[in-house]
Amino acid sequence: MMKQRPDGIRDYEDPAGGWGALKALASALKQQQLLVEGIPTLLKQNQPGGFDCPGCAWPDPKHTSAFEFCENGAKAVTWESTPKRVGPDFFAQHTLASLWTRSDYWLEDQGRLTHPLRYDAATDRYEPVAWQAAFDDIAGRLNALDHPDQLELYTSGRASNEAAFLFQLFGRQFGTNNFPDCSNMCHEPTSVGLPRSIGVGKGTVTLDDFDKAELIISIGHNPGTNHPRMMTPLRNASRRGAKIIVLNPLRERALERFEAPQAPIEMATTSSTPIASRYLQVKVGGDAAALKGICKALVAKDEAARAADRASLLDHPFIAGHTAGFEAFSADLASCSWGAIERASGLSRADLEAIADDYAASNSTIVCYGMGITQHVTGTANVQQIANLLLLKGNIGKPGAGICPLRGHSNVQGDRTVGITERPSTEFLDRLRDVFGFEPPRAFGHSVVDSIAAMREGRAKAVICLGGNLAMAASDPQACFKGFRQLDLAVHLATKLNRTHLLAARATYLFPVLGRTDNDLQVSGRQALTVEDSMSMVHASRGFLTPPSDQVRSEPAILAGIAKATLAGRSRVDWEALAGNYDLIRDAIEQVFPEFEAYNDRIRKPGGFQLPNAAAMRIWNTPNGRANFAIFAGVEEDATSADPEVLRLTSLRAHDQYNTTIYGLNDRYRGVFGRRDVLFANPRELERLGFVEGDVVDVVTALDFARPDRIVQGLTLVSHDLPDGCCASYYPEIQPLVALEFRDPDCLTPSYKSIPVKIMRAQAPLAGDRAVTRDGIVGRRPDP
Repeated sequence: MMKQRPDGIRDYEDPAGGWGALKALASALKQQQLLVEGIPTLLKQNQPGGFDCPGCAWPDPKHTSAFEFCENGAKAVTWESTPKRVGPDFFAQHTLASLWTRSDYWLEDQGRLTHPLRYDAATDRYEPVAWQAAFDDIAGRLNALDHPDQLELYTSGRASNEAAFLFQLFGRQFGTNNFPDCSNMCHEPTSVGLPRSIGVGKGTVTLDDFDKAELIISIGHNPGTNHPRMMTPLRNASRRGAKIIVLNPLRERALERFEAPQAPIEMATTSSTPIASRYLQVKVGGDAAALKGICKALVAKDEAARAADRASLLDHPFIAGHTAGFEAFSADLASCSWGAIERASGLSRADLEAIADDYAASNSTIVCYGMGITQHVTGTANVQQIANLLLLKGNIGKPGAGICPLRGHSNVQGDRTVGITERPSTEFLDRLRDVFGFEPPRAFGHSVVDSIAAMREGRAKAVICLGGNLAMAASDPQACFKGFRQLDLAVHLATKLNRTHLLAARATYLFPVLGRTDNDLQVSGRQALTVEDSMSMVHASRGFLTPPSDQVRSEPAILAGIAKATLAGRSRVDWEALAGNYDLIRDAIEQVFPEFEAYNDRIRKPGGFQLPNAAAMRIWNTPNGRANFAIFAGVEEDATSADPEVLRLTSLRAHDQYNTTIYGLNDRYRGVFGRRDVLFANPRELERLGFVEGDVVDVVTALDFARPDRIVQGLTLVSHDLPDGCCASYYPEIQPLVALEFRDPDCLTPSYKSIPVKIMRAQAPLAGDRAVTRDGIVGRRPDP
């Protein structure tokens, strides 16, 4: 007799995509009351003359089809274009204290914000405020700060190039480089590690390269959920015979089998396409060790081949002509034992040698990676190990080959390109000075973890959030909640209500902004915004829907209003003119960043244009003018690994989720329906630790800087295919386990993907508990 599984947990046998995706799309349209209006809106998504997806940053093909949206992209659009509204009437019925007890899913599902609001502590409610009165009060409070560095300026990756450029211009004229942004929490290891290796902090491939690659190695990402449109080139590569190797702790359905909703034959016959030709489940946190093992095997095989007078397996002319550090790198590989590599990676020598054989046989290889690589203490090293592997065979700067970081938010890369960085270069600041006639601050500013620490410690007094849900996205919500509530001023620009907006400072403003789907009409006419995708393509986005109310303003208009009021008499920038005509903003971007030459002309062409990428042309903008091999010496496991009670927990996004936005309560490909309060582990680990599937447990961090409240309570154990010594649960529910100090020391990205934890039987909820309910965490009370 088969044992009954926990409520809402069942095996899901279908491929990714297919009829399941279409049913989910219909459900999303119904939930957001868009059964009739939704389809015409979706048909303009990612189309020339239409709007860019507000979800992921996967690029658009040169020749778009009738529809260029995926299931989760469609959810993002229906979530934004919903007719549901959150205005003054809503807040008249709900105090912030009552809203605090609601789940994150419920908060955002209430609808679009409609009016500018200010928090009233006497009533514990948001109340309407006039735009100019708000700007004037914000200006007065900002100008009363003791120092500009008491202001934190946070940017979400959904902000447009135009909004991001104005934001950084305002902040630097105000006098600070405190620009924490969402890339600090995701691909900062790419931005820090890749420039050291190849001179550029971006990917080097285009969509065309996927049509030419003989081998695609996919590491640490789940495209079926996080960037589903990537499944089309992966499917096409598989069908033409290219090999696809996957290294990932979980077996993700989309990397096993995919059924294309745009392929009538597949849909009619339910004949899905196999994706991975080789699938290896690397241990959580073992990626750098696995990559080092592949490189070790490849270099050893090459030495043996050359000694036997056979053809070399490495591209030695490329290594000699374009790289530095190969000898030291090769010597380090030789000195690293296979035993250490196997223990740290969880993979056998034979498995890693088999990958090396496939890689050696390929003339053109792409390596794709996501946050399963970057969100580790070793994130920067992980990225550099990928670069090492590609450099060994000259797989950067040739057709069908290169490195492909899979960015999250749709413009997180573009925001960085136009100046959102806490570590600006001297050249950039000099150009900003020359164009706008002021001296920008030169000292580096705060990243996300720096800014939260500054809030917690009282060094930061004000924050302006250009979108996002910072308190839920960041590590250590215990510190973040406390920090926000201590601020003198918090300003939020948002389309929807989220939990960060409930963390009231002494003065708190909540401003409704236009979304990607909304018609942006300014004094000069209908405006287009621009974004940059993961492959450095810049293109225009034009919304067309009627905004939620006549009080909703664009991000550039709101930022210009704040800047004009705050910098009155101190800035020669015509903020009103920039807000009224985005062509002028793009002209200014072009003056500061020469790579945007003829910006306005080029975005008016379908598909936009590609920014230059030096590494893709084998020009290495590194201090020594070469691509550099980087040594990773940290293969040996840390002290927590010696404790048999400690598991490595990795955070996951459910299929009905995008970052902190929860669209629904299903994670269909993993067999979870109607709930999020789960902890995944393999059946061997459950038995070894004395648990069975369905037990309710608490999870505590096993780190040296643990606190009594660094706990997540009330998770139901679910048996799932994971490596030994590993477990997994949903983000952001597991955030309380991640201290600010648990991060990559090179780039300060939190280690969300490799948290040492211990599991214990559920206890009574603690004071200030972090208990998890079926629909997410509730009862998030601040620290005393």
